[in-house]
Amino acid sequence: MGILEQLISAAAQGVKDRGRQLPLDELRARLGERDQDRPFREALTRPGMSLICEFKRQSPSAGPIAPGVDLADQVRAYEAGGAAALSVLTDEVHFDGRLEDLAAARAACSLPILRKDFVVDEYQLFEAAVGGADAVLLIAAVLDDDRLRDFQLKAAELDLDCLVEVHDEDELERAVESGAEVIGINNRNLDTGVVDIQTTYDLITDVPTGTTVVSESGISSREELVELERVGVDAALIGETLMRSDDPEEMVRLLAGMSDATSEHFLP
Repeated sequence: MGILEQLISAAAQGVKDRGRQLPLDELRARLGERDQDRPFREALTRPGMSLICEFKRQSPSAGPIAPGVDLADQVRAYEAGGAAALSVLTDEVHFDGRLEDLAAARAACSLPILRKDFVVDEYQLFEAAVGGADAVLLIAAVLDDDRLRDFQLKAAELDLDCLVEVHDEDELERAVESGAEVIGINNRNLDTGVVDIQTTYDLITDVPTGTTVVSESGISSREELVELERVGVDAALIGETLMRSDDPEEMVRLLAGMSDATSEHFLP
C-alpha cells in the first residue's frame, strides 16, 4: 500500500470510529453553536503575498517536527508576525493532530483557520464547521469528480471555504471543472514524498483568471515567495520551516518581507 493509500485508509477508518461516538445527526445539531466565521479566501486576496502558516507536530516524511510546541503560543506568534491565515493538521495517526486543535487555535488568535486533513466523507465537513474551521482542504488525488464537486457545494452550505489541492495537469483540470475558487498547487508528490517547487510554475499558467492560487510545500525563503508572487501566486502555505524555527514570529516577518511591505497587507 502506497503512502497516499495509507493516509486515505486511516482517514476513512477515523470517520467510522468518530461517527459511532458522535452520529451525524448529533453533529449537525451542534452547528447552531458556531461563532462568527472568518472568511478564508478573502484573507488570501489582500495586497502582497499572503502566508498561510501551518501548525503540525509531525509528518510521515519528516517524522517528529515540533512535538512539544505549545499550539496557542505558536499560532499567536504567526498572527503577530503577519500571517494571513492558519492551517491546522487534524490527522491523528500520521500527523499527531486532533480536532480539538481547531478550537484551541481559534481561541488563541483571530485568523481564519483551514482544517487540513484527508477529507473522504461529508461527515468531516460537519466536523470542521462545528470544530472551529473556516475552510477545509479537498485533495483532488483523494476524491473522485462527484465527491469533489459535491463536497464543495456542501461546504458552501456550511459557510466553509475550500482549498482544492492539485499536483498535476489532470488534477488541475478536474479542480477547475468542479468549480474550485481556491486552488492549492502542492509541490509535494503525496505518493513519493518528493518536493519540487517547479510544480507551481508548471501548472499556474493553466489556472483560470480570477482563481485564487496557493503554492504549498517546499517553500522556505523570501526569495522563493517573491518569485511565486511575480508569476501570480496569491498565497503560500508554509509549515515545517516555521515549526522548526526558534522564533516563529520573526520567521513569518522575514518570509513576508515586513520591512519593505506595505502596512495595508498586515492589517486585519
